[in-house]
Amino acid sequence: MLVYETDPLDEDLTIAGPISPKMFVATSGTDSDFVVKLIDVYPNDYPNPEPPSNGKRILESAPTLMGGYEQLLRGEPMRAKFRNSWEKPEPMTPGSVEKLSFTMPDVNHTFRRGHRIMVQVQSSWFPLVDRNPQTFTDIPTAKPGDFRKATEQVYHSAAAPSAIEVLVLPQP
Repeated sequence: MLVYETDPLDEDLTIAGPISPKMFVATSGTDSDFVVKLIDVYPNDYPNPEPPSNGKRILESAPTLMGGYEQLLRGEPMRAKFRNSWEKPEPMTPGSVEKLSFTMPDVNHTFRRGHRIMVQVQSSWFPLVDRNPQTFTDIPTAKPGDFRKATEQVYHSAAAPSAIEVLVLPQP
């Protein structure tokens, strides 16, 4: 998993609309999943919520700890074989750097002052998403031998400028 995180924000920051990863990636296999997650990280000293004031608790549990809490705003997997077309999947060329762009569902969220913005990129989100065998095959009919280990890479250089595009709204 790759993790990118800002410093604590000096002021509120509101984003609205789609989240658009534009990544340059490679895999040692012929297919791979790239899962992108956008997360709001609360400050370590964020106060915990007060327990219910009516004195009734349905379940006894540990208190909610909000310091450092990581609130998932959006998470979306992209299967690399669909990078150019949903209708005509194509295998990846092992070791070749290829552009992978997609659009995640819209978001309307304000990151508060003191919070941090985190982006995580990973290759699996099992069991939320079925396992990718890392080979160009029909996954529902994949046999155990179709599943192989693979190494994924995300590039971020002048020649391969991976990024996540969002619309930042002006603050009032």
